[in-house]
Amino acid sequence: MKTQATRDKLISVGAELIAEHGFNATGINAVLKRAEVPKGSFYHYFSSKEDFGLAVIDAFAEEYDARLAAIFTDTRTSPLGRLRRYFAVGKQDMLSCDHARGCLIGNLGQELSAQSEVFRARLDQVFRAWECRLVGCLDEAREDGEIDAILDSHAQASFIMAGWEGAILRAKTVKSLQPMECFEDILFSRVLAPQALSTP
Repeated sequence: MKTQATRDKLISVGAELIAEHGFNATGINAVLKRAEVPKGSFYHYFSSKEDFGLAVIDAFAEEYDARLAAIFTDTRTSPLGRLRRYFAVGKQDMLSCDHARGCLIGNLGQELSAQSEVFRARLDQVFRAWECRLVGCLDEAREDGEIDAILDSHAQASFIMAGWEGAILRAKTVKSLQPMECFEDILFSRVLAPQALSTP
């Protein structure tokens, strides 16, 4: 139990430092120091820094997917209401870190996708899993008549994920929620509006 607890603490601290400084700039000693774990014990828990990075990604993805499940399976709210809740949570996360961290998976995707095929493939898996959550929500919205029946849920989910991640990045650079709010406003008023594809 103690070994697992220590490993979990290293992953949690690593996620914080990587979110603040990036993967390449986060040293193993800095993780050990903040986690108050003795130097030299890192390789007892992880075979390499890459192994550690993948563990951080897996832990974050598991935790975040649980948050997504709570949002997108809440049938007390309409499908588009759930999508709005997803955006609201994202904006609250951005405010809580004063626009400094953004999305850990998005940050790592920008930093590591061109450097490591192992990281690129794992990060892509995470994004695809998130997109699947969006697909399910959009399918329900289409069935309920909230959005145009002609919309392709998979294409729309990919568009939403790419646009939202871009808006998060832009929010970091301008230190404001405005890019995220702009994306959300246009998405609901133009892209997902029931009349969006039928109005000349």
